[in-house]
Amino acid sequence: MSIHQDARVELLKLLQAKSVFRGDFTLASGAKSNYYIDCRLTTFDPKGAWLVGQVFHEMIRKEELARKLHVDAVGGLTMGADPISLAVGMYSYHAKDSVPLRSFAVRKAAKAHGQTKVIEGNFKPSDTVVVIDDVVTSGESTITAVEAVTKEGAKIAFIAVLVDRQQGGRERIEQMGYPVISAFRRDDLLGETKPS
Repeated sequence: MSIHQDARVELLKLLQAKSVFRGDFTLASGAKSNYYIDCRLTTFDPKGAWLVGQVFHEMIRKEELARKLHVDAVGGLTMGADPISLAVGMYSYHAKDSVPLRSFAVRKAAKAHGQTKVIEGNFKPSDTVVVIDDVVTSGESTITAVEAVTKEGAKIAFIAVLVDRQQGGRERIEQMGYPVISAFRRDDLLGETKPS
């Protein structure tokens, strides 16, 4: 097994141990569910962040190569995307990429003071970016980030998510013309299939 495959297996185990809850939940979309995935318990964990950085870095670089693109920066809607984009940027630096991936965060609303930005961090309107999310269910938070980034003038290479809940969000985003890659699917986390 490669180092990155090891990281992927470890990350899946950590997500299953820390981030999957069974019970009765109401999701952000208003839908009811008998399980809840709280990726932040993993992405804000030191080991989890390190593993996420490795797994996402490899996913992004592979997709970038396959699509013959150059990605400048990664980020998404605060706060699910924040620890992931920072972990990717830090791992990119650690991996000695010739130009490390920069990180940014999309606010839910523009700041009322200072520079009144919607996008914080290392983002330029001329960038080609990967929009990141922790969990895609309906796709709403990812689409909010996509709209903010494109409004600022950046080009979106593709979308990278930690967990696809397999509830139509991925398809909705792809119908808008943005390819979606995911580290894991709901079935992987719930132990219903082996990780692909």
